[in-house]
Amino acid sequence: MEFKNDTQISKFILLGISEDPLWQPFLFGLFLFMYLVTLLGNLLIIIATVTDSHLHTPMYFFLSNLSFADICFTSASIPKMLVNIQTQNMAITYEGCITQVYFFILFGVLDNFLLAVMAYDRYVAICHPLHYTVIMNSHLCGLLVLGSWVTTALNSLLQSSMALRLSFCTDLKIPHFVCELNQLVLLACNDTFPNDMVMYFAAVLLGGGPLAGILYSYSKIVSSIRAISSSQGKYKAFSTCASHLSVVSLFYSTLLGVYLSSSVTQNSHSTARASVMYSVVTPMLNPFIYSLRNNELMGALRRLFRRNLILGEGLLG
Repeated sequence: MEFKNDTQISKFILLGISEDPLWQPFLFGLFLFMYLVTLLGNLLIIIATVTDSHLHTPMYFFLSNLSFADICFTSASIPKMLVNIQTQNMAITYEGCITQVYFFILFGVLDNFLLAVMAYDRYVAICHPLHYTVIMNSHLCGLLVLGSWVTTALNSLLQSSMALRLSFCTDLKIPHFVCELNQLVLLACNDTFPNDMVMYFAAVLLGGGPLAGILYSYSKIVSSIRAISSSQGKYKAFSTCASHLSVVSLFYSTLLGVYLSSSVTQNSHSTARASVMYSVVTPMLNPFIYSLRNNELMGALRRLFRRNLILGEGLLG
């Protein structure tokens, strides 16, 4: 993809969460901590699901992909933000901005798709338990993940390519900690109608479609759970999807918070602060949500630590 713009813009200024110099050391420490926790937590889930044979199931295959997407999602924005704060230089090149737009959209929408795929997996597990292994075979699981990657990559390529047609005037300040596509469109001087239409259609199709799939899956799951006679059976069935339901609720509630924040306030910094919830906090919390109430995953992590401890003792001995 060739980077070009009609007004020869070389860089933008990312204003971040706050422009107050007194807040910068605190913000640096806070976001560095959250980024490291996100990396460590999601990497542990990926390593555990790959190395432990007990976790070689569709649910954990999708979970490892979600963890990888979360690592990439936060890595698309936080490292640049940390560098900007540390160097006290809030500039980002035009090429860097468009690249950030591409990856931020790619992994943000990919999270949405993977959550929908995981909802379908839970639907099959609870509503069709006898046919689960037949339906959720390795071929179908691979196709679902591959389809999610291809669809989101094409969407991100289209939207970032559309951003290349934008021309900009003198105001090159982005009131955000990341080059967010909507903020670029707001800064543009030329006609942004094609960009607006692409963004709206993508939001409806690629945002609303997976959400509709999640809602449909859980409506069927609730119906199946209600049909179970014993309370113990209901609890066991619900516990298999409780973690996923928590992550879905957190993801979409924070997205809704960002939308409402941008609608009711003219303070762009407030929108940037609200977006921290879904772009940073949610990927950081996902490993804790999935592991703390999951005996299989906790057992795999304990076995992983035990192997590493034994290996370390062997090397020292």
